Amino acid sequence: MQAKELRDLSDVELEVKERELQEALFRFRLRRGTNQLESQAALIQTRRDIARIKTIQAERSRAAARG
Repeated sequence: MQAKELRDLSDVELEVKERELQEALFRFRLRRGTNQLESQAALIQTRRDIARIKTIQAERSRAAARG
């Protein structure tokens, strides 16, 4: 998911999306542990999407604190 798409989401939608991605990441890690993960790229992409969401949330909280 692109950062531009994530910036268009509300704070609540971002939290929901982050929760969904965390659950997906958990499932990917379980699959990796049992050697059932077909593509490592999906795991990496999920981690990056979570990082993007956390970055946008941090930007918004800093902007709200400034005024």
